[in-house]
Amino acid sequence: MAVEAVVAKVNELKDGDMKEVKVGETTVLLSRINGEFHAIGGICSHYGGNLAEGTCKGERVYCPWHMSAFNLITGDLEEPPGLDALPRFAVRIEGENVIVRVPEGAGERRVPDMAQKNTAADPRTFVILGTGAAGLAAAETLRQDGFQGRVVLLTQENQLPYDRPELSKGFLQGANPEEALWLRPREFFAAHDLEIWMEKKVTKVEAGAKTLTLADGTVMKYDALLLASGGAARPLEVPGAELANVFTLRSFADSQAIMAAAREGARVVIVGASFIGMETAGSLSARGLHVTVAASGQAPFQGTLGPEIGRMFQQLWEENGVSFRLGARVARLEGRNQVEAVVLDNGEKLAADLVIAGVGIRPATEMLQGLPLNPDGSVTVDEHLRVAEDLYAAGDIARFPDWRTGELIRIEHWRLAMQHGRVAAHNMAGKKTAFRDVPFFWTERLDIHFEYAGYGRDWDEIIYQGDPASRNFLAFYVKNQRVLAVAACQHGQEMTAIIELMRRDHLPAVGELRQGPVDFLQRLQEI
Repeated sequence: MAVEAVVAKVNELKDGDMKEVKVGETTVLLSRINGEFHAIGGICSHYGGNLAEGTCKGERVYCPWHMSAFNLITGDLEEPPGLDALPRFAVRIEGENVIVRVPEGAGERRVPDMAQKNTAADPRTFVILGTGAAGLAAAETLRQDGFQGRVVLLTQENQLPYDRPELSKGFLQGANPEEALWLRPREFFAAHDLEIWMEKKVTKVEAGAKTLTLADGTVMKYDALLLASGGAARPLEVPGAELANVFTLRSFADSQAIMAAAREGARVVIVGASFIGMETAGSLSARGLHVTVAASGQAPFQGTLGPEIGRMFQQLWEENGVSFRLGARVARLEGRNQVEAVVLDNGEKLAADLVIAGVGIRPATEMLQGLPLNPDGSVTVDEHLRVAEDLYAAGDIARFPDWRTGELIRIEHWRLAMQHGRVAAHNMAGKKTAFRDVPFFWTERLDIHFEYAGYGRDWDEIIYQGDPASRNFLAFYVKNQRVLAVAACQHGQEMTAIIELMRRDHLPAVGELRQGPVDFLQRLQEI
């Protein structure tokens, strides 16, 4: 039976306002847009953030946790990392009362409407190489855009698509069970005619012939192909790297292998202070291991975020049991059959029961034939994520034009890969769409929520509002008198406004930021 409730008075909300209300046991987000009241589910379909704590502008609302965005009128998903849309509820006005009706069994989320396969109507085959963030987002978007041909996803792994960022976080720490990683159950793919071919290694892609060759010799024809093969973790290239208990962390199997070796009290050396390395260090320390991070820089993330923020992360990790050896490189690993020590180039020897390399990835493009590759192995795409005719690339392998600067950039972020996958799929389906979204990534460890929006390979200055040492700040990365990126700690709601201002190219001028704090929520409502 449906449940109805009076949730507000008509004069409680003005245009642009939103409010969380309860209808029975259901959390509802009520908003007023152009004089009309609308109601959608109030819980983000990604990790369950309260949307009322986010920011809305026009018809869009952002979740303050990881920046999933939804349409306030329809509940449709507009930006990942969420996959599902939100339910939409009926609203009516009786006198001064705003009444929302929630049908029985409404739930907190809904799968977006998707076309069914009908090869009589569309005989084409679209292939997606890779089932990570970009690949899964693209497959679902093709069906949402009405594509009725075959959709085939190829993966070397023996797993359905999973939440890769969790591998170095809750899963590795032991806080989340294996089933919590799966992004979609097996039945989902069958219901929407999405074919997943597991344990299929592609050895050759010939763009001119529109074919893929698999390791078993099978040759597949395609009508359009999305390259979403991601990256392969770079191994340590030092003497002794072949010893047992030397790992990288990229796949589900990698995380399982590390967990099997990570007994409580073991000594682990993380090589590299990357985000993967630092998250892994925090997770293993929380499991009771003795963790040391060895890296060549003077502070974690110094080249990406600056020394002040790098020192903040170092101090936080040290407070939680992680040791650091910075400014030194790994010279070799020692041990008989299994690693026993890491020797640094300054002569220091670190005892180690296991070693994990977090020294970056290389784009997985070795299968491409006849296509120009960049020196780092990536492929260049245009603003539509197009490499060549009927060939697209997304995620870690794609070097794409930054719409704000025109610079060709490559970014290894989960959410960006999903954004790429959606845009590439729109174009494959015939909906010409340029990539004009804002890159965003986050890390959540040891009671802090850190976020970064935009992209700045280097900068002339960093303008701080707040102090990184306090772990509560905004940082603006300025190049040629323009803010190219923003980092934040404990400022989730402000970051939702900042991202929308960036998307609309309406960030405050650098001079204004130098003068002191800006009310970004108010600024967004003023444009």
